[in-house]
Amino acid sequence: MTAPRPVVLVTGDDVGLVAEAVRAAVAEALGDEDRSLALEELSEDDYRTDDGFEVARLVDAAQTSPFLTGRRVVVGRHLGRFGDKDSVAPLVAYLADPLDTTGLVLVWEKGVAPVQQRLNQVPKSLLEAVAAAGGEVRKTAVGRGREAQQWLDDRLDEAPVALDRPARALVARRLGEDRSTVVPLLETLAAVFGPGAEVGADDVAPFLRDGGDVAPWDLTDAIDGGDVAKALDCLTRMMAAGGRHPLAILSSLHGHYGRLLRLDGSGIRDETGAADALGIKGFPAKKALQASRKLGGERIARAVRLLGDADLDLRGRSAWPQELVVEVLVARLASLSRR
Repeated sequence: MTAPRPVVLVTGDDVGLVAEAVRAAVAEALGDEDRSLALEELSEDDYRTDDGFEVARLVDAAQTSPFLTGRRVVVGRHLGRFGDKDSVAPLVAYLADPLDTTGLVLVWEKGVAPVQQRLNQVPKSLLEAVAAAGGEVRKTAVGRGREAQQWLDDRLDEAPVALDRPARALVARRLGEDRSTVVPLLETLAAVFGPGAEVGADDVAPFLRDGGDVAPWDLTDAIDGGDVAKALDCLTRMMAAGGRHPLAILSSLHGHYGRLLRLDGSGIRDETGAADALGIKGFPAKKALQASRKLGGERIARAVRLLGDADLDLRGRSAWPQELVVEVLVARLASLSRR
């Protein structure tokens, strides 16, 4: 049996993914030890002092020898409170000569009281100390774009149940940008249908919400494709699950059509030229060039006028609810791309 690592550092700001990674790290570190005797977990309350937070209490716990067990596992939560080299220096010093009877699980996550708005970066000195001690850093981020889609595909491949192709497509569509929620979803499906069960779309549908948030480019892709129904679905999810204000969505659409307007009549014919003109790289520049060519100058101008009218309506000219204003706008923009 492989010996557990002396230290595992879990990083991330998605609560569900961090919790999953911590559970796995703790289970690996405990092995056959009695959890009630061998496990000690510390949180930011244990680091609190009159002047702020100190990591000394965690180091003391890591240096404590086991009692009635062959090994202790110490979990340090909310370490994102410590964002510089000096604050983690005692922990770095411990990792230079860690106790071989302690399994240390460090969780680099936000503090909760008071709520920490931004997660500090892990100091380089701590990352180096973890590596030098023979430990491991486990990043829990889903990623973005194709990386995020690959992450979801991998999770579905490794799922405790076997989802058929329609079920996988339904999960991807309904989760949208909230891909990390696939973790509890798969656990629920395994509990209901049993490990290894074959699961179809009809089986999965009752366990899915109306739809998670989607990225702004999902909305503009649907509009550029002339898919009114899909565009309205993306809009609804952005406002509901994503909590985006109609003015924020309008601003994103202004940016999109501003790029199309900049390319129209410019004589630019390839992705490189579009990237240089727009200050963006790769596939987004190519998509903007394709959309600009498809619409043409007259319809781009019409779209800009629709955006201007919607802006005035959102700012009080119309008595319509703001949600209705952007719904009508999105439907009209998508219809323009169908002609």
